Amino acid sequence: MNAFQRNESKETLFAFISAGDDPPKGDFPAQKKSPKLCGSNYPLSIAFIVVNEFCERFSYYGMKAVLTLYFLSFFHWDENLSTAVYHAFSALCYFTPVIGAIMADSWLGKYKTIIYLSIVYVVGHLIKSVGAIPSLGNQAVHVILSMVGLFLIALGTGGIKPCVSAFGGDQFEEEHASETSKFFSIFYLSINAGSLISTFVTPVLRGDVKCFGEDCYALAFGVPAALMVLALGE
Repeated sequence: MNAFQRNESKETLFAFISAGDDPPKGDFPAQKKSPKLCGSNYPLSIAFIVVNEFCERFSYYGMKAVLTLYFLSFFHWDENLSTAVYHAFSALCYFTPVIGAIMADSWLGKYKTIIYLSIVYVVGHLIKSVGAIPSLGNQAVHVILSMVGLFLIALGTGGIKPCVSAFGGDQFEEEHASETSKFFSIFYLSINAGSLISTFVTPVLRGDVKCFGEDCYALAFGVPAALMVLALGE
């Protein structure tokens, strides 16, 4: 084939694309369809995304529900310091989405960003739970472990925030716009359900269960940590 014939074959291919027609079938492999949920148009992966988000929100708001009491009764800080640290942690959680967005767009992509920062999230919860065990070291050790845990939690929860919903929307094909809309409704329902349930359950675990002769903050932080491990496994 000479140069003119090669150019002609390229122009023929571009003509198919510009006209909206299908190019010759032998030139491009067919795109593999993702598995569907119960024979519907919903990708199977969105079930895991919804469960993941429920567990993540449960772990975050469950931990925050007793965080100020933890500072007051476990560290014996005054109200001003407890409130300042609580709000500093909340502010950091709202800043770290910028980091997650940069990582996803410029470096790792959404999926790897979610996985890696979820691991950071889990480690933070585990360190926070260990730091709430009274018999482990003195107060300085508890404070250091808790602050390190809170920093990792803030990095994890904020870092995955701009990625999860967008990653869920990416699972749908363009022609399934109605299913995409319903997915986001279910997605945000799971967020609110996890947040609501955790604010009732975690204080009960702290106050009604006694460990080490006092309120069981280790359990109150440990259950959200377990839910975040489950979310990572999903």
